[in-house]
Amino acid sequence: MGLNVSRRGLIGGLAVLCASGAEALADEGAVQGIRPASFVADEQYFDPALLPPPEAETDFPVTPIDPSSIPERFRPQLVDFDGPEDCGSLVVDPGERLLYQVLFRGQARRYGVGVGRAGFAWSGSAKIGMKRRWPRWVPPREMVDRDQNARKWVNGQPGGPTNPLGSRALYLFAGGKDTLYRIHGTNEPHTIGKAVSSGCIRMLNQDVAELFENVNVDTPVTVRAATG
Repeated sequence: MGLNVSRRGLIGGLAVLCASGAEALADEGAVQGIRPASFVADEQYFDPALLPPPEAETDFPVTPIDPSSIPERFRPQLVDFDGPEDCGSLVVDPGERLLYQVLFRGQARRYGVGVGRAGFAWSGSAKIGMKRRWPRWVPPREMVDRDQNARKWVNGQPGGPTNPLGSRALYLFAGGKDTLYRIHGTNEPHTIGKAVSSGCIRMLNQDVAELFENVNVDTPVTVRAATG
């Protein structure tokens, strides 16, 4: 399945992908030479020289939450899997709020996820292009304009336990280019199983940390078309 981005997904998704709460942007611009689209029009909002490192300098411990606080359906578990994807690949089903790591034909490790409203139309095939521990976060200009907390991070919030991208991030690429679609952690565990972010796939910090250790750069990822 090739990359498939609808017009609505492209316009909405590129503006404000990867969220915490209502809106946010996961940025890895300094690595790939990509500038957040919302900053291009007005340089006063963004100084690339002040970007924090792509990853936190400290690998903070991941504090697990009580699994019983999450509905059983969204807790990590071994399940039957009948998809065509190869062993080791990831499959994201936004409609079901689930992510699968295919272990071998017929079975997968399943995780609950939160999904994004703005990026809900994105679907396609990609690969993990980068992996980051405690990644930085750069808010979009629209958020900076109206949110005092985001304003102080106009040039990027360093990675860490209070960062909205959580403990780990997997950056999806297609055709050698960044799709701006991420699988990342969250410091809002109550959002797992819900559609609340602006575009990307969020997981419990403990779950994305586990997944991070079990996938490599170039791992295939399929994002299914969401139907609800």
